[in-house]
Amino acid sequence: MDGLSLSPVGMLLQAGPVGKAVMATLLIASLWCWVLIVEGVVTVVRLARAVGAARAGASTPLFEPIEAAGRAAARLVVGDESVGDKRRRVAETMRRAGRELLMRAEGGLPNLAVISSVAPFVGLFGTVWGVMTSFAGIAEAKDTSLAVVAPGIAEALAATAYGLAAAIPASIGYNRIGAAFSRVGVRLSHWIEDRAAEIAAAGERPSHKDVA
Repeated sequence: MDGLSLSPVGMLLQAGPVGKAVMATLLIASLWCWVLIVEGVVTVVRLARAVGAARAGASTPLFEPIEAAGRAAARLVVGDESVGDKRRRVAETMRRAGRELLMRAEGGLPNLAVISSVAPFVGLFGTVWGVMTSFAGIAEAKDTSLAVVAPGIAEALAATAYGLAAAIPASIGYNRIGAAFSRVGVRLSHWIEDRAAEIAAAGERPSHKDVA
């Protein structure tokens, strides 16, 4: 084989119809995986900065829906409710809004998990198909020389490589970005607890944005 045939594009072009379909699918999955990774990193960095700014007392438009939910809960009058009960109710309302925000922010994170778990099996299917192609070539040519076996084996190994190229970054990205979201979620929860106590104690006291 020449050098070009060992390149990812060369292997794709030399594969049979089934092999091409498998490799093209895995190539698209790999590209989509990197899009999701970049999107997840940008989102988690943005959230982390917003949480840091909010805990420092700065205005944070990203968390305005959470504060609005807390102020609405604080204005609600519940008979025979103690100050502690009101604080817990406001905090729970804000936590629900915070969880919704995090769920939207995580976006394509579950898709990374799907790619990391499914891509190896799609690649394995291409591997098995390539091996079957090799055996079919041997049976047809009645020859076990390298020239007969090599194309099918090369297609099989290429499918495996494509599957790993999609699965490995997806798995790493899912675990690392998921852990980062968890850390941001803990920090956001701490801010919500502090802010809920302020809102519950002040009733309808304006937030930093209202003062501005």
